Amino acid sequence: QVQLVESGGGLVQPGDSLRLSCTSSGTTLDNYGIAWFRQAPGKQRERDEISCISSDGTTYYAESVLGRFVISRDNTKDTLFLQMNSLKPDDTAVYFCVTDNLNFWGQGTQVSVSS
Repeated sequence: QVQLVESGGGLVQPGDSLRLSCTSSGTTLDNYGIAWFRQAPGKQRERDEISCISSDGTTYYAESVLGRFVISRDNTKDTLFLQMNSLKPDDTAVYFCVTDNLNFWGQGTQVSVSS
């Protein structure tokens, strides 16, 4: 069983940065690709994948975050990161980390971008 826990969310102003973390308890993440999804306010049935990183470090970014967000992983600490720069109000959402087979999800962390 993989248990993922996100942290690092908060309320920031447009143009600010945040770094989200995703840690695992009980199981190493070395062999998992990990993705970040987000769910915007009012979209209870829609979660969008914005980035992922494979076990060998290959990365993917959605067009909406390309050039602003950077995904990385530290396998020695079983931790994934999402560095979010130049944040916009449209980035406001609950952010989830999830294994690439979509079987295991964290509880989410809220990111709010507002002036």
